[in-house]
Amino acid sequence: MSNSAVVVPRNFRLLEELERGEKGFGDGNVSYGMDDGEDVFMRSWTGTVIGPSNTVHDGRIYTVKLYCDKDYPDKPPAVRFESRINMACVNQESGVVEPRSFPMLANWRRDFTMENILTELRREMQTGQNRKLPQPPEGSTFTC
Repeated sequence: MSNSAVVVPRNFRLLEELERGEKGFGDGNVSYGMDDGEDVFMRSWTGTVIGPSNTVHDGRIYTVKLYCDKDYPDKPPAVRFESRINMACVNQESGVVEPRSFPMLANWRRDFTMENILTELRREMQTGQNRKLPQPPEGSTFTC
């Protein structure tokens, strides 16, 4: 008998994530779903993060785009804020979450999920380097 783990195929994994996203999870501070129900490759997703209390992000709702290429979940999705946000790990021109500045993407593991990314982004908003950074006007977006 082998100790090797079963590798869940990409589409099964994404279907699991879709089901979890549709049912809701956790405390409701992050959510996500597919952009196009007709996309059989399940590539384009939108996530929402509600800013944590006691930070400059308190009560703000941030929209995050996630793009799962053919290599997901072996490689992380591309992650980009649609809502303007000032955070150390976010490119201020494009809204892209820079993998080298965001440990979860830099040290990606196959068992990480989009839910994990959104939860970790919310946690990152609470860190010392991000919790008090001046923010762009609420409702502004990156133009990409």
